Amino acid sequence: MNRPYTFINVAMTADGKIDTFERKGAAISSKQDKQRVDELRAAADGVLVGGRTLLDETPKLTVKSEALREGRIKQGRSPNPIKVGAATVADIHKDSDFIKAGDARRVIFTTSQTSISQLENLRALGVEVFVDDAPRVDLNKMMLTLKKIGVDHLMVEGGGTMNFELMRLGLVDELMIYVAPMIFGGANAPTVADGLGLSRDAALEMKLTDVERWEDGGIVLKYKFF
Repeated sequence: MNRPYTFINVAMTADGKIDTFERKGAAISSKQDKQRVDELRAAADGVLVGGRTLLDETPKLTVKSEALREGRIKQGRSPNPIKVGAATVADIHKDSDFIKAGDARRVIFTTSQTSISQLENLRALGVEVFVDDAPRVDLNKMMLTLKKIGVDHLMVEGGGTMNFELMRLGLVDELMIYVAPMIFGGANAPTVADGLGLSRDAALEMKLTDVERWEDGGIVLKYKFF
């Protein structure tokens, strides 16, 4: 395969929301789920987020457990997976946790809509920047590049638009969902897959491969794409 094995991991409420209408990165995962996510990150070569998540939530995307980081080092790997961001306009602040937190390689895919001065600023901070001369980042090309720079196993952590576009383009192999026993509601609250959506006859089909029921009231669902 000329792209990374790619899985989306997401925590959502029982009504399918991955954040509240406020879009401030509301906590959904339980303590047990946070540990599961940390283990998934530690096993991945790269962790990807889309523009809104990158710019609004400034995620760290690092492995929290020292033991898991040490485990990666013993395997001859970096302490943290490669941080990957994709944004049409990469106006990310130099003090963002994406840039500053943890010992990790940082890669951003963007477009020519990002100013030359900002591109220079990012590169001066040690960020590897790939620029598409197009209205949006070419996700197919991005995947080929990630494979070339050593990402064989890619974890995607949102948001809803990035999830949908990757799935729509057939670039996702697996979907893992932690369903929390809570309701956010809100017609404008983001969901697992946002974007333009699909008609019924174009719906993406998956196979349920595993279900875990946890004592915290949550459920973990695992799906494979055909």
